[in-house]
Amino acid sequence: MDLRERYEALFNKMNQYNSGDIGITRVAYTNEEQAGTHAFMRLCMDEKLDVRLDPCGNLIARREGKIRGLPPVVIGSHLDTVYQGGKYDGLVGVTAGLEVISRLNARGILTDHPIEVVSFACEESSRFGVSTFGSKAMAGILDKEKYRHLKDRDGITMEKALALCALDFNSIDEASRANEGFKAYFELHVEQGPVLINNQKKIGIVTGIAAPARLLLKIFGKASHSGTTPMNMRKDALLGASEIALEVEKAAKLELAYGTVGTVGVLDVPSGAMNVVPGLVELKIDIRSTSTESRERVLNHVYETIASVKEKRQLEIESNIISLEEPVILSEELVEGIRNICEEKELSYEVMQSGAGHDAMNMTRLGPVGLIFVPSVDGLSHHPDEFTELDDILLGIDVLEDAVLQYAKAEHI
Repeated sequence: MDLRERYEALFNKMNQYNSGDIGITRVAYTNEEQAGTHAFMRLCMDEKLDVRLDPCGNLIARREGKIRGLPPVVIGSHLDTVYQGGKYDGLVGVTAGLEVISRLNARGILTDHPIEVVSFACEESSRFGVSTFGSKAMAGILDKEKYRHLKDRDGITMEKALALCALDFNSIDEASRANEGFKAYFELHVEQGPVLINNQKKIGIVTGIAAPARLLLKIFGKASHSGTTPMNMRKDALLGASEIALEVEKAAKLELAYGTVGTVGVLDVPSGAMNVVPGLVELKIDIRSTSTESRERVLNHVYETIASVKEKRQLEIESNIISLEEPVILSEELVEGIRNICEEKELSYEVMQSGAGHDAMNMTRLGPVGLIFVPSVDGLSHHPDEFTELDDILLGIDVLEDAVLQYAKAEHI
């Protein structure tokens, strides 16, 4: 089996872990995600890696270096997906890490520094509304009480979901490696946008990552009969929510120059019926930017809209920030190193920012970070049809391998 066939077989094997018939659903702390994690553990053990799960459910597979006590060079990403997502988001990075290890083993290459492949738990916010949960825990920046009672669409709390995976929510602080630090952290990821495809570039070299502000709104009106309640006597929670959603779009459009975006990704009417004026609506809002000032302007507009809607429609509105993260700038040294690798390999590249969040943003607290993108066809992601050419993934792995070896200090047996 050649290198291409080996990686393709690994990639396809991991995508067997899926629920549903549309796209890939391997949501955090579910049976499918846990089965995929344990399958990946076995594949790592086949490559003679030391494997463990930390108290948050992060998978850490370690290849020891020649010199004991040196900090590790880490390759990370995630195995979990959104509901009805695609095959590439997250999985490319995790499988790329194992492929790098396979190549080193096949060629008998030793490194001074240990190399770790990490699959972070709960990178996606789909289930509980909180993203990069596992990497926050590893970075030592997780306020667990903020998340303990968050519920998924089935009413299962985050604490309960971890317990069903034999993980103790009270122990997740022990996943922190804040006192350890990394020599370097690398992540290979599909771009999830159209820049590389449109500009006909093979590699994206990321300089900064936008960070989300996420809000959970509960809008309380008064449920009443749709046929007997006059229009001027209604307290319609859904119409209030709709006004807020449209204002999110309006405010974000005013910030186009900063690349700021706003999304209402969840609008739930728990007891909705065609003949009932909605009395309760839950809304989840995601606002992102690499400019904290721009993001704050959108956030303030949302708060002003909430106050206006509350008064005008006589509604009660609860607003809770469930995530407020800072944009991060990545290591200039690693950016330059990746640029040099691309030029040596005569690969076209784009120096760019990431509008999507990644575990890499939390790893900046543990060491210098390099984030490498490969093209997404049509810029499509979080969708069953997301696609990246196998040859483009392999080029990304070539760049990743060279970057890892530069920092791990390699020599042949």
